[in-house]
Amino acid sequence: MTTFLGMPTPAPRGVGNLRGDEPFPAAARKALGNAQLRRNLGHATTTIRAKSGSVIGELPDWQELRTAGSALKADTMARLPELLLQLEEKVTAAGGVVHWAADANEANRIVTELVRATGQDRVIKVKSMATQEIGLNEALEAAGIEPVETDLAELIVQLGHDRPSHILVPAIHRNRAEIREIFLREMPGVDPALTDEPVILAGAARRYLRETFLRTKVAVSGANFAVAETGTLAVLESEGNGRMCLTLPETLITVMGIEKLVPTWQDLEVFLQLLPRASTGERMNPYTSMWTGVTPGDGPQNFHLVLLDNGRTAVLADEVGRQALHCIRCSACLNVCPVYERTGGHAYGSVYPGPIGAVLSPQLTGVEDNASLPYASSLCGACFDACPVKIDIPSILVHLRNEVPHPRTERAVMASAAYTMDHPKLYAAAQHAAKLSKLAGRRLPPPLNGWTAGRDLPEPPPETFRDWWAKR
Repeated sequence: MTTFLGMPTPAPRGVGNLRGDEPFPAAARKALGNAQLRRNLGHATTTIRAKSGSVIGELPDWQELRTAGSALKADTMARLPELLLQLEEKVTAAGGVVHWAADANEANRIVTELVRATGQDRVIKVKSMATQEIGLNEALEAAGIEPVETDLAELIVQLGHDRPSHILVPAIHRNRAEIREIFLREMPGVDPALTDEPVILAGAARRYLRETFLRTKVAVSGANFAVAETGTLAVLESEGNGRMCLTLPETLITVMGIEKLVPTWQDLEVFLQLLPRASTGERMNPYTSMWTGVTPGDGPQNFHLVLLDNGRTAVLADEVGRQALHCIRCSACLNVCPVYERTGGHAYGSVYPGPIGAVLSPQLTGVEDNASLPYASSLCGACFDACPVKIDIPSILVHLRNEVPHPRTERAVMASAAYTMDHPKLYAAAQHAAKLSKLAGRRLPPPLNGWTAGRDLPEPPPETFRDWWAKR
């Protein structure tokens, strides 16, 4: 069968976690009323920013590394079809099996059938953001298969019947007292005398997970990177749960977005310097696991790689928006964003929150399905400055705002403004008429009051620049 990139169609509706139940402004308003959430977020993002900034400051060539990472990603996107075919060839030659999934429905079907073929009814999971995107847990549960998240924060979210709110720290919206209550209520075999000390909570999770690791024969993982040159997959993590998932089970199924490629092994060294510093504030990840196909007698003896499109080809087709596919999921943009720090991740309605989610999710789903997200930003530019691969998120946000379906009244007003600015005499008259805004005070009257609902109307100057120039 001929392999090919999917047609540029958006991720399907009714499956996965890319679309929220309400627009961002409505969801954000609710989040802003949660004082505990804001305290949790403020403390966590401040801590991560300080730690990350410290280790980034140790590198004199950090900006050069960012430039190299950006160039490598741009080159990869330009050659994606040929690199994906090369990856398929290398993985297959190493004893793995490659599956191509056009969308979430197809990916869920492939993984479910692969698990059923093993005769098992439980899987352990690691680095599973792509599987959250497609709603794999829900699909597995519907098929009678129990998925168990093994990352501590993901486990907290799963046991709490919650949703992740951060790329790096999915349970960032929870404090330790809340986590204790979740463990007492949901974790099998937990000590009733459990306290909320972090060491005690981690120990309870460790005991539960170790038994699960030893008794589960199928694992589902994501991937941080895939090397087209060798067919090697890489997972970076900090807890050791990934190492357990990638070595103990008999069958390993990896679900990976098609953009996670790097062309050569040498290219990987750039990202292994960028990712840990920008994400966890570490010089390198405690656990960097790599595997190539199947090795007889060592690790999983059945390896399947599911290459996921699910709207990525549509993103690739946009010359401006395709930068979003450069994302290495470090979460640096979330940790510096003033909007995210106040609203948290749930307000975005997608598994991808924060600035990167505001540009990636609308492109994966089609802008009309996430029309409010490109406006979930003050365009301060902090995300661009923090991004380790130099994704120009503010420019993409402005680009997507132009793609959003606008109300008829707004289109008429903007067309009128454009016409006025294109005719100097009309523009000069409009400048003089603007002085009348003093009569309105700091708020515009209906139906123009939407603009001043969240900001004060600026006071007009005593004279226009044209008047000032004419006098001199």
